[in-house]
Amino acid sequence: MMVETKHGNFEIIKDYKEAFEVEVFNEKYIDFLDKYTFIVGDYSADMLRFKGFTESNYQEIPDYLMESCTPNAPYFVLKRK
Repeated sequence: MMVETKHGNFEIIKDYKEAFEVEVFNEKYIDFLDKYTFIVGDYSADMLRFKGFTESNYQEIPDYLMESCTPNAPYFVLKRK
């Protein structure tokens, strides 16, 4: 599914527990993330965190989710278009 944000167009690769909300994404997004093709957003302690991945390291996303995120926490994975 495609989504338009203030920061570009993205394909939603995964939206676990309906974590993605355009308004919250637009509010919390920082320009530093512009250089990444993939953006993971996860909720830890009720706070949205972002982590960027490039084409060369996007295969590390499952490891990041398992090692750095709260177990069973809501998260989303976006791909920049």
